[in-house]
Amino acid sequence: MDEVIQVTQWLSSITPRKKAKLFFFTTHADAPSPMVGSNDVDTHEETQLPLATTVALHNFKNIDEFLKKKVNTFSCYNVIENEITKTDYEYLRFYSACKYLDVVPPFLDLEKISAIQNKFEMTDEERDYRLLLDSADLVLEKVCDSLKPAGVSQMWTALRKDRNLIRGVKTIDIIGFFVDPNPTGIKECLFFFIVRFLQKADKINRVNTNRLERLIAQCDESSSCEEGKTIDFIIDSLRFYPTELYPFGFCLIMCVIEGRDGAMQEIEKTMEISRHLGMITHTEKNPTKETIELVKKELMKPKYQFYSSFTCWFMSHGDSNSMVLADGETIEREWFLTSFPDISTFQLKPKVFFMVSCRGANKFSPKGDEFEGQSATCDYYDIGSALIRNRMLDITDSVRDISYVQPMMDTLVAYSTILDHLSGRANTHGSIYVDRACVLMSENISRGRSLTEILEHLSQDLHEILQETMDEDRIVYKQACHYDSFFRKTLKLPYTRHPKEDVHSAPQ
Repeated sequence: MDEVIQVTQWLSSITPRKKAKLFFFTTHADAPSPMVGSNDVDTHEETQLPLATTVALHNFKNIDEFLKKKVNTFSCYNVIENEITKTDYEYLRFYSACKYLDVVPPFLDLEKISAIQNKFEMTDEERDYRLLLDSADLVLEKVCDSLKPAGVSQMWTALRKDRNLIRGVKTIDIIGFFVDPNPTGIKECLFFFIVRFLQKADKINRVNTNRLERLIAQCDESSSCEEGKTIDFIIDSLRFYPTELYPFGFCLIMCVIEGRDGAMQEIEKTMEISRHLGMITHTEKNPTKETIELVKKELMKPKYQFYSSFTCWFMSHGDSNSMVLADGETIEREWFLTSFPDISTFQLKPKVFFMVSCRGANKFSPKGDEFEGQSATCDYYDIGSALIRNRMLDITDSVRDISYVQPMMDTLVAYSTILDHLSGRANTHGSIYVDRACVLMSENISRGRSLTEILEHLSQDLHEILQETMDEDRIVYKQACHYDSFFRKTLKLPYTRHPKEDVHSAPQ
C-alpha cells in the first residue's frame, strides 16, 4: 500500500483528543539542545502555531500536517551516525508517545527504534517504552483530563489579562480572547498551548509550576472540574515531583564489603526494595575513588536524562567528615554529596542519597539520662491569616526567575546517624538503618506516602531500638538518623509496582 495512503489512514483512526496529546508529547519542551543535526532556529512556531490555529479554527489540519512531517522524516531517516542526533531523541519520544496512546503506526520501522536505543547504549531494562516518556508531561496530561472545557477557558482568560506576559506574542492573538473549547480535542489543544507557552517564556518547568497553579486557582470550581475532582486536588497534583509510570528512577548502590559484616545483606535489601519500587538498579561492590569517577562519567551519558529521579545508597565505614573506601583510602563526604547533584542529566529531578556510615564514635546511652519536658506558647500565633498576608511582601513576577538553579536544589541527603556518632550494625544483617529503611519503604508502597514521611517514621522506629556495641564493653546505646532536604516538591513513592515484564519493548 502507498505510504501516503497508510499515513492518511493512520491519522483518520486517531481521535482528536489523542492527536492533541500526541502532538504535546512529541513537542517535548525539555528536548536537549543544541544537538548534532539541530540548529538555532526558534522552534516557537513549530510547537505552538499548530495548537493556536487548531484552537482558533476548530480544525486539526496543521496538527495532522505536523504529524505527517514527523512520520516522513522518520521514514527517510538513516541511523548510521555515531553521534546522537536531535532526530534520535524525537524518534524515541514519538514512538513512546504512540505506544502510550495506543496509536503506533503499523508502518513505523521498529528496527530503527532498536538501532537508536543501541546508540544510547540502553540495556534490556531501559528499552521499555515507558522510560522514554517524560513524566512531567504525563502529570500535565492528568491535570488537563481533570479540567472541563470551561476550566481551561477560564485559565485562558486569566492568562490573557497578564499583558506584560503576552505582549507581542502572535500566537496569542491568533487564538483571540474568547474561545470555545467544547469541540472534541480543542480543550486539550488550548491547555497544551498554555503549558508550552509558559515553558517557552521561562515561567514554568518540571519543578517550578507556581505560575500554572495560579492560573488554575482562578477557575470557578463548580464549572471547571471534572466529576470527583477539585481545584485543590488538581493543584496538589502539581506539587509532587513527576515520577509517573516505570521506572521510578535510577538507583546506584555502592557498598564497601571488606571489614563490614553483613554487607552482602545490605546490598540484597537495597536491591530488592529498589526493584520493588520500580527502579532500574546498578551495584558497585567495594568502590574506590576511581570507581566513583567512572560512575559519575557514566551518569552523564544522554540516556540518563530519560530517568525521572536518582537514588544513591553509599554504605561504608566512616568518621565525622570522611568515608572509607575499599582500598583503605578515604573521601570527604561533602565532596561526594556535592559532585553528584551537579550532573546535568538529573537537573530539576529529585536526587536522594542514603549515607550509611559512622560519623564518629560517640554513643547516646539511655541509662541514667533524664530529660525535662519543656513547652512554650506565643500569643502571636493567634494573628489571623488575613492580617499576616497584609503584612507580607508583594512578590511580583518581575522579581522571580526559574532559569538559574543551585546545584544542590532538588536533593535530599539521608544520614544513618547524627554527626560524631556511631551507625549501628548487626553481624549477620548489616546496617540496622538499611534494614529498617527497606522494611518501611516496602510497607508503604500503595499508601501514597512521601519519602520524607517515611524518613520521619524511620527516625522514630530506629530511635526506639536498643543497640549494643560489638566490643568487649558491650555498651547499650540508641541511634538517631536524620536528613537534610533541598527539595522543592514532594517525592511520593509509587502507588503500585510497574514490572518491566508487563510491557513489550521494541524488538532488539
